[in-house]
Amino acid sequence: MPSDDPQLNNLIRECSDTIAEVYEACVASQPNFGVSSDSFTESVTDSVSKFLCSGQENPPSADEVREFVRSIRSDDLFLAIACAEGNERAWWEFDHQHRGYLERISRHLASTDLSAQEVIDLVYVELYGTRVVDGVRMSKFATYSGKGSIRGWLRTVIWHALVDLHRASHDEVSLDGMTENVGEGYTHSTFKNKDLGGEDQMIDHLAHEKYRKATLDSIRTSFSSLDDHEKLLLLYYHSEGLKLREIARLAESPGSPLRDWFQRRSAAREKDPSARIHESTIMRWLDKTYKLILERFCSELSGKHGLKQEEIDVCLELATRDLADPDIYRNLASNAG
Repeated sequence: MPSDDPQLNNLIRECSDTIAEVYEACVASQPNFGVSSDSFTESVTDSVSKFLCSGQENPPSADEVREFVRSIRSDDLFLAIACAEGNERAWWEFDHQHRGYLERISRHLASTDLSAQEVIDLVYVELYGTRVVDGVRMSKFATYSGKGSIRGWLRTVIWHALVDLHRASHDEVSLDGMTENVGEGYTHSTFKNKDLGGEDQMIDHLAHEKYRKATLDSIRTSFSSLDDHEKLLLLYYHSEGLKLREIARLAESPGSPLRDWFQRRSAAREKDPSARIHESTIMRWLDKTYKLILERFCSELSGKHGLKQEEIDVCLELATRDLADPDIYRNLASNAG
């Protein structure tokens, strides 16, 4: 998406040959990352705006922009863009290159090994992104500019995660991010009691009640249609409260029902069956399971209940705002093998 600043857009167009040159070098180095020229140019434009244009009375010259583009850590930026877009190969490369560094810095900054592991979990959740805005997952990687090394940037991300852990309770992932369009609604099965103290509240209540049964029925059907490994993944994470790293260790165990599933879906493990499963892998498969639930939820409302899109939107709102008593995940226990 082009910038809203026409002057900046003109500068970027004027320097497009340099941006294309850097982009092609990145593609040659990592052809499997799947980063488009538009995505790369958009990220570079954001960096130019932030470092060359912000707070400046006069816009930079084309030569200054070209010099800046050539100076950015383009390989790191390319990796960050690919990870933000969910590319599997890029995530494997990130784990391979930077996982050890992330662990060392976390242990150095945290007061205990347990705190360090919680920091790592939180960092992976933020890097992958659980919040969806206008259909786009908000990955922390999208904030990396390429101006400094990705490890220097990671150090700042780790420090902020440590501060957040001290400020908040140590819940693994607050589901508010996952629920920008569904999420938390899938952790609940009954409505909160309302104080119907006025006409507006009564109308709101009646509207909710109209779609209540369809919403709850479709949620339950969506969950029941999941494969056993998907149910088990949700059960471990939400009902049993296991951390991402704990699920990863379970998936590595020879007797784990998740092991074969992860191996079948990992190109890296096809080459090396002993390769570690990292938090990012668990987060990606949780995200895919949430998307599958959303797809089946909407399909159920449309097909079985005959609802139109505007009515489905109401049910989505109910699912994300008005459901309480979280026990749907616990109900998976009897079906997850």
